[in-house]
Amino acid sequence: MSTIEEIDFVGSQGATLSARLHRPEGRATGAVLMAHCFTCSKDLHTMTRLASGLADAGLAAMRFDFTGLGESGGDFADTTLSANVSDLTRAAAALISRGFGPCGLIGHSLGGAAAVLAAQRLKTVRSLVTIGAPADASHVRHLLEAQWPTLASGESATVTVAGRRFRLNPAFVHDLSAHDVTARAALLGRPYCVVHARDDTIVGFDNAEALYRAAGPPKKLAALDTGGHLFGDRDDAERLLTIVRAWFTETL
Repeated sequence: MSTIEEIDFVGSQGATLSARLHRPEGRATGAVLMAHCFTCSKDLHTMTRLASGLADAGLAAMRFDFTGLGESGGDFADTTLSANVSDLTRAAAALISRGFGPCGLIGHSLGGAAAVLAAQRLKTVRSLVTIGAPADASHVRHLLEAQWPTLASGESATVTVAGRRFRLNPAFVHDLSAHDVTARAALLGRPYCVVHARDDTIVGFDNAEALYRAAGPPKKLAALDTGGHLFGDRDDAERLLTIVRAWFTETL
């Protein structure tokens, strides 16, 4: 049976971030670091199911909360994509300090964009998977459409995402334009698996095609007919796990 260890580490903005490390029974054959979606947390079922399934397959898997979300400290209002990338590098260091490295990297949705960007900094990352990730970081604009003009004009605003309210500072909007996700995907230089459901209405399937076209070999486009953006159905979640597990078994 796998075990779950609670881990705390200092994030990019000085706050204490919360993580869970799923340790497999016996010696791990590899390790995977996981980045959750925008305004989500490490406890989203997509993350927990993947982490448990990877641990059952012999891989150590660490999921964590970005600054200001879930059980992590800090103020979400100060979040930016750049800060998420820096949080990921701190998380990778925490994983390495526990003897797990090199590692694979999984990013879901905007966490996938952060994973692509962070991989350029993280030489310890041997293989990458993104799930429902946007090819353009500014894609998140459609979730903030009503408040976008306020944020773009330099004022803070309260946004509603998936029925929950969050305060955002204008730095979030301005920072998005500083990142070219597809250009970074082209420079990865390591195995990259793009996973996307064709029925994803939050981040369209065309984003997966753009990321796949940009990336160099070795690469894979895993297109699932169903799953939406969150892979909430048990069968869809199991298909997602099968793809991710097989990819890391082959490339780590």
